[in-house]
Amino acid sequence: MAMTLRLTDEENDRLAELAAAEGRSKQEIMRLALADRWSRLQKEQQLTEVLSRVLPRYRGLLERIGTA
Repeated sequence: MAMTLRLTDEENDRLAELAAAEGRSKQEIMRLALADRWSRLQKEQQLTEVLSRVLPRYRGLLERIGTA
């Protein structure tokens, strides 16, 4: 699917500089940035899920440690 991405001149210059430094196309740089951000979001969501299950189990202990 095609998409138009509107960048400021400064953003476009940065993208072009990054693409040249990595020997990739600007399109590939944007796809990699999207994949990286999506991956970080998934990890954050997994961490939130795990903490929501684990923290209540150890709440008493954590409170005792916090006041020690």
